Amino acid sequence: MANSNMLKFVTVERRTPEKREAENRRVDFGEIYREFAAERAAEQAGRCSQCGVPYCQSHCPLHNNIPDWLRLVAEGRLREAYDVSQATNTFPEICGRICPQDRLCEGNCVIEQSGHGTVTIGAVEKYITDTAFVEGWVPRIVPVEEREESVGIIGAGPGGLAAADILRRAGVQVTVYDRYDRAGGLMTYGIPGFKLEKDVVMRRNKQLEEGGVEFRLNCEVGHDITFDEIHAKHDAVIVATGVYKSRELHDHENHDAHGVVRAIDFLTASNRKSFGDAVPEFDSGELSAKDKRVVVIGGGDTAMDCVRTAIRQGARSVKCLYRRDRSNMPGSQREVANAEEEGVEFIWQTAPAGFEAGAGDAIAGGVAVGPGGIAQEDEPVANVHRIISGVTVQRMRLGEPDASGRQSPEVIEGGDYVEEADLVVKALGFEPEELPTLWAKPELEVTRWGTIKSDFRTHETPLEGVYAIGDIVRGASLVVWAIRDGREAAEAILKKFDAAIAIPPSHIAAE
Repeated sequence: MANSNMLKFVTVERRTPEKREAENRRVDFGEIYREFAAERAAEQAGRCSQCGVPYCQSHCPLHNNIPDWLRLVAEGRLREAYDVSQATNTFPEICGRICPQDRLCEGNCVIEQSGHGTVTIGAVEKYITDTAFVEGWVPRIVPVEEREESVGIIGAGPGGLAAADILRRAGVQVTVYDRYDRAGGLMTYGIPGFKLEKDVVMRRNKQLEEGGVEFRLNCEVGHDITFDEIHAKHDAVIVATGVYKSRELHDHENHDAHGVVRAIDFLTASNRKSFGDAVPEFDSGELSAKDKRVVVIGGGDTAMDCVRTAIRQGARSVKCLYRRDRSNMPGSQREVANAEEEGVEFIWQTAPAGFEAGAGDAIAGGVAVGPGGIAQEDEPVANVHRIISGVTVQRMRLGEPDASGRQSPEVIEGGDYVEEADLVVKALGFEPEELPTLWAKPELEVTRWGTIKSDFRTHETPLEGVYAIGDIVRGASLVVWAIRDGREAAEAILKKFDAAIAIPPSHIAAE
């Protein structure tokens, strides 16, 4: 007999958590979605069809047991739902906030395909773990036994932290090395608070630290410590650095004029201000959008983060240039809709051909500074002679499909015009840093794209005892894929150590 709490998708309409009004949310960095009430979460979870082949689960990189925890929420068994959710995902409350569910679980929901509107999986996932923290259901990390083996993890982003969690629960000694002053990687300094409030990330950092994970912050490998020193100290090493090298427009005229900035610098400065840090580049106006005409170049989620951040900083206007049309952009359609509601103007099928710049007052030169005060190469961020005044824009059309199957943009001759701008943010994506050179480790094999070579199952590299996970292997990707890689690498290491994998205890065991 079918569970009476389920299969309500025919009679109950899809509802997402209430969104704050655009006029209210565009003036602060608080998350834009309100919390589900318990009744509404149970109602929406009850829309699940409990299908025999759950495509939502198979299209989730972590293969979360989505139908199971939806059923438990619908039945009011929320604490059990948390146990099931946490069993496969180290940070479900983070994935519930920032995963592109429209492209993963929700986008493959069976009832969505039948025209009834997908189950609001991400919102329920977030609700489960947020409630678990409030109710005190999230136990401390307490290893079953302490082991002698140690693992060094380079990078405190989602992949590295997920690996640290699995290893520490098994009793392995874990040290995480990170060049920045707070753990979390792009979750801390790249993703704005209106998508992921920072106390959510800091809460997990604290849990790991209290569970015995040692963090060595402000520690840059190749500068403060060598890779060989880390390799010699630990029984295994996980490389989880992510990709932070920004793609550039060096062949564009005036690309280095004052007012042309990288997305990572712009977002980092904003997030640092939210922590209350001193950020001279922001206070001087260099990395602030206040009262400026802002143009963001790019169509991915980083570009969406930049345009929405500029709105909240009080920009005079915010425009986004993207070389393809709306249906072909790589960023989340949900984020585009949110940006439009908040006042962002999208100029589709356009690309920069160069930058207009004029003489201005003398400006002190400097070096672009990323998270943690780390220099981003040696490119000057300020120019004493030229200040940005506009972007020369080429109009584009879509031609034949390229190697990926997407239509290639083609320039429309004679369609150029100038878009006035006081601040231009380049959100063109990220590339891997040259780690073999930076770490004086030429044996660390990389692909032709500069990503590290590793086994796709165990994540071990050709270097004995060295593993690599996340974006430094995949290229710029999703948080959820980094979490999966981190968990898999940790499990492979435990197998080598002949150690049992310790699943987070359920509330039944805890009691």
